[in-house]
Amino acid sequence: MKDASAHRYAIIGAGPSGLAAARALQKAGIAFDGYEASRGVGGLWDIENPRSTMYESAHLISSRTTTEFTEFPMRTKADYPGHRELITYFRDFADHFGLTEHFRFDTKVTSLEPTDDGGWMLRADASDDTVERRYAGVILANGTLAEPNIPVFRGTFTGELFHTSAYKSATQLAGRRVLIIGAGNSGCDIAVDAVHHAASVEMSVRRGYYFVPRYLFGKPSDTLNQGRPLPARIKQFVDTRVLRAFTGDPVRFGFPKPDYKIYESHPIVNTLILGHLGQGDLRIVPDVDRFDGRTVHFRDGSSGEYDTVVLATGYKLDYPFVDRAALEWSGMAPRLFLNTFTPTFNGLYVMGMIEASGIGWQGRYEQAELIAAYLTALEHHPERAAAFRARVTGEPWPDLTGGYNYLGLERMAYYVNKDAYRGAVRTATRALLTDAAPRRPRRRRSAARKKATA
Repeated sequence: MKDASAHRYAIIGAGPSGLAAARALQKAGIAFDGYEASRGVGGLWDIENPRSTMYESAHLISSRTTTEFTEFPMRTKADYPGHRELITYFRDFADHFGLTEHFRFDTKVTSLEPTDDGGWMLRADASDDTVERRYAGVILANGTLAEPNIPVFRGTFTGELFHTSAYKSATQLAGRRVLIIGAGNSGCDIAVDAVHHAASVEMSVRRGYYFVPRYLFGKPSDTLNQGRPLPARIKQFVDTRVLRAFTGDPVRFGFPKPDYKIYESHPIVNTLILGHLGQGDLRIVPDVDRFDGRTVHFRDGSSGEYDTVVLATGYKLDYPFVDRAALEWSGMAPRLFLNTFTPTFNGLYVMGMIEASGIGWQGRYEQAELIAAYLTALEHHPERAAAFRARVTGEPWPDLTGGYNYLGLERMAYYVNKDAYRGAVRTATRALLTDAAPRRPRRRRSAARKKATA
């Protein structure tokens, strides 16, 4: 009798990346089971999920049309819908395509271990029992924004201190003297929330930022120049001047001057904070030196008294159920081909370990299509799968930067340029679906005729 697990795969996580993987495998006719630790689909977008890092004022920072799955447009007409509309969207997506029934909810994967026959043994804890099942391979789609990055500071703060992952509503800050450490998109969102409730708000930053308005020329800013990517240097030159015209120079509001060019780190899609700075509703202070009770000392020798410190210090990658060596960790992130395949092709595949301005969920779905194409080739066209592995292990990997010199920060360790990444993924997928190796481009007929008559 044929082993039912020989060509069955597991998907860990039912957020956007897990749903993308499930849909791609479904369309390819590949058997799979999904595992999700929370009550349903949507991942972190479900604010009632105990592990959710969502907050009441959270909205998309990329626009609806550049973010949604192409085959399932959002019903809302809002350009930047909020988290409640988005969790409804993911539930509708999963139900429409019959994906929900493939997942076990309230089931937390605890370990993945390689089996002697080349598969993986998955173990998970559910509320009523435990799961132990062998799979041909496992797709890790448990997200990149779940494990808070908590920096270590000198001294001790005796007031309230928490990470943005624990922030839900501005009422948590009511009447408090608040210091926000870090100025990413979440930090700026919370600062804008806080000015309406807190006694005072200050934001500690160590470097400068570029602020992108949600609208330019009356349209969502990320919809401009779609499909016609400019070379990196030209785009940086043009967009820097456009932003200066629309938002002014953030340095005049107290931010340090950026020591990098635009798009070399993720921009902040929030210009409301500049307005509040201009109104004196909040203030920028230097990098933190140390804590001393409720006093925070800064690197320039100044200090301030605070009731609450909010750490807007981002997140770190975490795949706690599998040995790091299996994912070829190198420095701050796994070393994966197209941020997806281990160089050893050991049956583990990573979904969603891509951060890029404007890549959207469709970009992640294309990543899922590539995984499905490889798994299909493994079973039906082994020569194509072998050729793919040979290229990955024997040829230079494609440049995913798009010509941008990204900062060497932990949160940038898996950052890619959306156009370079999607182009490389589509090329790899075509090769897996059509032939064992890319064909040489055919000469144009006119060139052939010219050579014949020479």
